[in-house]
Amino acid sequence: MRKRRNRELSELTIETIAANGYGLARVDGKVVFVERTVPGDVVDVRLSKNKSDYAQGYPTHFHQRSELRGEAFCSHFGTCGGCRWQDIQYKNQLEFKYQLVADAFRRIGKLYDLPAIQPVVPAPFDRYYRNKLEYTFSSNRWIMPEELAAESAIEQRNALGFHIPGRFDKILDIEHCYLQPAPSNDIRLAVRAYAILHGLTFYNLMDHSGYLRNLMIRNTSNGDLMVILAVAEDNEKVTLQLMRHLLQIFPEITSAWYTVNTKLNDAMYDLEMVHVGGEKWITESIDGVHYRLGPKSFFQTNSMQAANLYKIALDMAGLRPTDTVYDLYTGLGSIALQAARKCGKVVGVETIEAAVEDARENALLNNIGNASFEAGDMMKVFNADFISRHGKADVVITDPPRAGMHKDVCVTLLQLAPRTIVYVSCNPVTQARDLQLLSEAYDVKAIQPVDMFPQTYHIENVVCLQRRSGSSE
Repeated sequence: MRKRRNRELSELTIETIAANGYGLARVDGKVVFVERTVPGDVVDVRLSKNKSDYAQGYPTHFHQRSELRGEAFCSHFGTCGGCRWQDIQYKNQLEFKYQLVADAFRRIGKLYDLPAIQPVVPAPFDRYYRNKLEYTFSSNRWIMPEELAAESAIEQRNALGFHIPGRFDKILDIEHCYLQPAPSNDIRLAVRAYAILHGLTFYNLMDHSGYLRNLMIRNTSNGDLMVILAVAEDNEKVTLQLMRHLLQIFPEITSAWYTVNTKLNDAMYDLEMVHVGGEKWITESIDGVHYRLGPKSFFQTNSMQAANLYKIALDMAGLRPTDTVYDLYTGLGSIALQAARKCGKVVGVETIEAAVEDARENALLNNIGNASFEAGDMMKVFNADFISRHGKADVVITDPPRAGMHKDVCVTLLQLAPRTIVYVSCNPVTQARDLQLLSEAYDVKAIQPVDMFPQTYHIENVVCLQRRSGSSE
């Protein structure tokens, strides 16, 4: 390795994978995190951060590419930030994800006396696996280097696609995306073509002007298809013309909606939805349980792999017919309704009121009478009064967001002292932190990573904890 200027390093050898999927190198004992690299790469690096104890940067030149790499199959790879590991062979992706879990447990959780981490459960499909995608309209698309080099006038500046990494104001226009099955690509292209033909303005993310804002497409393994359009102005006539055009050329669309968003952010959960045509929901089925999904519903975005995830979690739970189960961060009851068929009673808790309404409707849809659901902030709802009203839990299943569980929730779990805790996490780092707190009274009995998001560094991890003999009940 040679140092050039203060913010440039030459010929760094990437040694391993670190959190967030960055490659890790060392310079004079200092850790350097390098994006878009894998072990075995030898690269020149431009630093974007240079702290006293670590640095972070991006590669400017590859002297040697790792033999762990494969060929990317998407023409947008390298510009789009959606599938950053696409040029890594899938078997190597799984090995790196395994390493991320192991490193988090050792480095963050300081958890050493553990059972063997099981090999990562691979996804059934590594392409076209998502059941939901959201695209952004922009009047100021990302201009590719080859377009700039051509020195010809750039006529079309509208885009319907994904954000450029690190640039909220720039959108990459997408021609074909490998994340969602057909007819997702055709619908997106049809919307873009219609908008350009009819002079509908694309949203400007800088000055917040323009008409078309977002397009969301949801699909299910049952073949259902939902399309939601977000516009910035309440022009019912114009919006309905576009939506009815889609319904005419894509008769497979099961449910169509639009919403008017005049806010500065793109979040849809707090917006009123207007039903345009078809059913008011789509239905997903997993292991005999049917889930009704509306335009705002949260559901695991990989339905095929969700079936494996739920089975693993419930097998770890070891449910008995008389058990009372708490399902924390239940969403629309996806795991709770599966558990209800194996135990005496399930109580689900969720922050978002709309998700709880979905969970209750899904319980009715499946004729499940032993599941109830409550809405509220987990720190405020999950307390002694909650336990008094619902009875002591024998098993707790928890599936928190990436931030993990608040310390107060962990303390309440320790006071509750269930026989078994099954912790499902989309972030092994915060999971390891929480497990360290729970290790006061619990032993880790099983660790099973599950790959829900091929071509990315994200990994789901399921951990089974059992109360130690002698711990308070």
